[in-house]
Amino acid sequence: MSNIIRTRQRKPEAFSLKYKVPVLLSCLITLILTTAASLAFGSRPLGFHEVLQGLTFENVESYGGTVVQDRIPRTLFSLCCGAALGVAGSLMQAVTRNPLADPSILGVNMGAALFVVSGIAFFQISTANQYIWLALTGALLTSLFVFGIGSMGGGGATPLKLILAGAAISAALSSLVIAIMIPRSYVMDQFRFWQVGSVGKADWGTLQTFLPFLIIGILAASLAAPALNAMALGDELATGLGVRTGTLRLLAAVAAVVLCGAATALAGPIGFIGLLATHVTRLVLGPNLRYVIPGSAFAGAIILTISDICGRILGRPGEIEAGLITAFIGAPILILLAMKTKVRSL
Repeated sequence: MSNIIRTRQRKPEAFSLKYKVPVLLSCLITLILTTAASLAFGSRPLGFHEVLQGLTFENVESYGGTVVQDRIPRTLFSLCCGAALGVAGSLMQAVTRNPLADPSILGVNMGAALFVVSGIAFFQISTANQYIWLALTGALLTSLFVFGIGSMGGGGATPLKLILAGAAISAALSSLVIAIMIPRSYVMDQFRFWQVGSVGKADWGTLQTFLPFLIIGILAASLAAPALNAMALGDELATGLGVRTGTLRLLAAVAAVVLCGAATALAGPIGFIGLLATHVTRLVLGPNLRYVIPGSAFAGAIILTISDICGRILGRPGEIEAGLITAFIGAPILILLAMKTKVRSL
């Protein structure tokens, strides 16, 4: 009898693993195809032979080879930036236990934007390193402020209170950004291209600046994943299992801020990637964060890169920034998720 029970208990786990491995392989194949499409499509589409020439440095001085060489850092940065935002979204949802948590919704992106525009206006910053440290500071302070306001009153930091606090603070910070820019036309010119969110100006230097923050954030997220799974069962039960919930929340929140702050500093406040990537991953792979975190990285990289490709194709001979494409896709999905969450709460 005990053998039968053990066999029945093992079958779902075996089936789950058998199901998830092909899904992850499918994600990898999709990522490779998306990367190839990013190198091939733009204001002028390139053929397979031209892309191959650019990748192998054969006849790199030709038009096709030059275009591919210019698109390589942009594509790699788009993949890394999307992965960072996807993982940041999964961490924020796990820490706040809020299925609608996202850097753009909780005001973190706008906090980073306020510090960046202040640096441009008052300290004449212009380099990627300066952008990153200011954006990280703004993102961290804003996330602490939102969580502090959302924790006031009875019931603690509920999902609804966090969303309301994030929306209110985001609106207030947006007004401050406009107030700083209006009397300073040079700040508005420099800031408006950054504000919509784009990976179009990425180069090898941008990628080199961003990679350390990406590696640190994803490593911290991976280390926190098992404990976050335990915390999803409730703080009391997690504490009984030996999890230090306060330390864990701090580690996961800092990792999320590092990821989304660095991405926002270099690409602008691109919204909805964390929300979309995490929900797609949970729908396919389930709620286990050991799968959700790498899955969100894959999904975020694919979503942002496809958005960048669509912007280049739809905006020919120019381009539409990726931040506008993600907002166009993400806004209706957010409305549907909010309606679904409301129905469940009733």
